Amino acid sequence: MSVKTFFSRIANWELWSFNVIYAPISPVWLWYAIRSRAFWFFTPSNPTIDFGGFEGEGKKEMYDQLPADVIPKTIYIKNDWPFAAVLDAIGANGFQFPFIVKPDVGMKGILFRMIQDEEQLEKYHQRIPVEYIVQEKVDYPVEVSVFYYRYPWEQKGVVSGFIHKELLQVAGDGRRTLRQLIQAHPRAKYRLEEMTHRHQHRYDRVLQEGEIFYLSYAGNHNRGAKFTNLQEQIDDELLTVFDRLSHYNESFFYGRYDIKTTSVEDLKKGRNFLILEFNGAGAEPNHIYDCDMSLAQAYRIILQHWKALYRISRYNNQQGIPYWGFRRGRAFLKAARKHFRLLEEFD
Repeated sequence: MSVKTFFSRIANWELWSFNVIYAPISPVWLWYAIRSRAFWFFTPSNPTIDFGGFEGEGKKEMYDQLPADVIPKTIYIKNDWPFAAVLDAIGANGFQFPFIVKPDVGMKGILFRMIQDEEQLEKYHQRIPVEYIVQEKVDYPVEVSVFYYRYPWEQKGVVSGFIHKELLQVAGDGRRTLRQLIQAHPRAKYRLEEMTHRHQHRYDRVLQEGEIFYLSYAGNHNRGAKFTNLQEQIDDELLTVFDRLSHYNESFFYGRYDIKTTSVEDLKKGRNFLILEFNGAGAEPNHIYDCDMSLAQAYRIILQHWKALYRISRYNNQQGIPYWGFRRGRAFLKAARKHFRLLEEFD
């Protein structure tokens, strides 16, 4: 990393590590734990998801609680299955290449891959150390995130954040190599170690003019996706769609939906969209990124969400939903983080 790149990274808070960003406001989180007399005060927020969806929850438990017509076709694969059994499951469920694979319990786009052929699938299956999912590739052109919360004592919730995502990508010019395009990219240049790990074998390839090359298929900030704030698009029509989802099982009160759709207009009409993920209590209000927001403004938004999370969790607890005990939560979190470290080794 050049000196110029290093200092521009220091100057831009969005490029700081998660721990550095959140350290100054962590006493507020601790205060909510003290007020609740529960270290894991957030666990009743989404009562039917392990740990409230803070970390370590599986995608299956989330998909099973949403309407079937808004979930991409998905099957679950044991990593110790013979590869022939994997092919049988894929064939029996009508999957065609390309499709998506990712760990059932995952985060930050770790081991998220698009599989183009049987050879790639076999390599992935032989490598991945945990259960994973095979999911149809959703070709809707628009990817968005919607942050939604609803106080359990109210019928209507709040859409607090709405962003459009653009996957990390470069466009060829017929002259420069992939390496040169990455080094010149405003976000990818900060991720050279990751880019080398993933794409070194293609570095000398010259992309044709206008050719798009996706550096990552994971649409999250951690993987370099570009976010565009759609705050002005939030209205009652959009809220109605997510109120309906929240009331579907009366248990999703706080979190972020990651969605693909044909258009924002169709999403507002409640049609032509599929939910890729629902992230619960641990969801970051990612509309703080890529919108020229100061760190102070970002902190204000984060703290507003933490307050909502505390109020939802406290109310649900008063209705009889217990907080997780300290030992139970610590054991769950320890196991989840061990799981994620294992995934990172194989990513």
